[in-house]
Amino acid sequence: MYVRHLQVTDFRSWEHVDLPLEPGPTVLVGPNGRGKTNLLEAIGYVATLGSHRVSTDAPLVRHGRGRALVRLAVVNEGRELTVELEITPGKANRARVNRGAVGRPRDVLGILRTVLFSPEDLALVRGDPGERRRFLDDLLVQRAPRFAGVRGDYEKVLRQRNALLKTAGKKRSGSRDDPYALSTLDVWDNHLATAGAQLLAARLNLVADLAPHASAAYAGVAPDSRPTRVEYRSSLGGALPEGYGRPGGERAEPEKLAQILLDALGESRATELERGVSMVGPHRDDLDLVLGEAPAKGYASHGESWSFALALRLGSYELLRAESGGEPVLLLDDVFAELDRRRRARLAEVAASAEQVLVTAAVDEDVPGELKGTRFAVSEGEVRRA
Repeated sequence: MYVRHLQVTDFRSWEHVDLPLEPGPTVLVGPNGRGKTNLLEAIGYVATLGSHRVSTDAPLVRHGRGRALVRLAVVNEGRELTVELEITPGKANRARVNRGAVGRPRDVLGILRTVLFSPEDLALVRGDPGERRRFLDDLLVQRAPRFAGVRGDYEKVLRQRNALLKTAGKKRSGSRDDPYALSTLDVWDNHLATAGAQLLAARLNLVADLAPHASAAYAGVAPDSRPTRVEYRSSLGGALPEGYGRPGGERAEPEKLAQILLDALGESRATELERGVSMVGPHRDDLDLVLGEAPAKGYASHGESWSFALALRLGSYELLRAESGGEPVLLLDDVFAELDRRRRARLAEVAASAEQVLVTAAVDEDVPGELKGTRFAVSEGEVRRA
């Protein structure tokens, strides 16, 4: 799989860019602040319908403009598809495939798969649980696009249930329980358990498959460091069946998890009514990154944290690469300057074997020799072949 052509209009800092691309390494070189990252961000947006830098679409549109356009020509196993996304903050985005409109933007998911490694990835190790949940869910959607709908359904149910908990909790504190509100809450408990079980099962199975790849990648980039583990931590605690989420363990089943979630919601209801939020479910979970016998967060050095973040991305790449759907495009955003010699060499080794890898760098010297393929110079408002 590779991107043959990238075109953006009014995306971030770019008024317009037409960029022909080829398989193999492509390097975008230019001073910081010239828009190199914006081009990789545009490619990643088509793959995930999200940005690795911001949580909303508004910053993606050039200042003073009402919308942005991103168009990619993607080649996979000899077949070419053109994907176009129209990004309009405050309104529904639109998508086209081969110039024909599709029902929903998420219908384009799966046409392009990417793995992006950037300086922001240090937050995977040092940041809040939400960063790691997002990492899992984005990878899950790349692996199986239908889970974009599953995640969306769960988030809708969660918002509705939280709103009801706040309403019911206020009435309860004022006098006595509201039978109607509590019966309605029973209905939303079932909805949350059903949607949450699908998302939870998928995450657990993903972690079971990802963990060996991530541990092997860490050993490759930091062979003298302590061994690592990647484990899923569920808000269900000990109620989660043993072996779920572990390599070689039992595959998680949504049907079994739905009942466990429902039981846990019942047990936590009093606390939830008091606090006005849902205390159990995938939105409360985390991905534990363990270095030796200690959590990486708070105990890993700066170099070890970088190694763990890199291992998660390289593990993701190897996982997707081993499965059907086309080898993902590897996007490396200004990361070689952050890595020492050994980590650079390991990342370059993997990148050089990719069907397509796009690299950004401030100076030529930051890019390993084996990745110096097609080169573009990026300056203020211009991209030209070097």
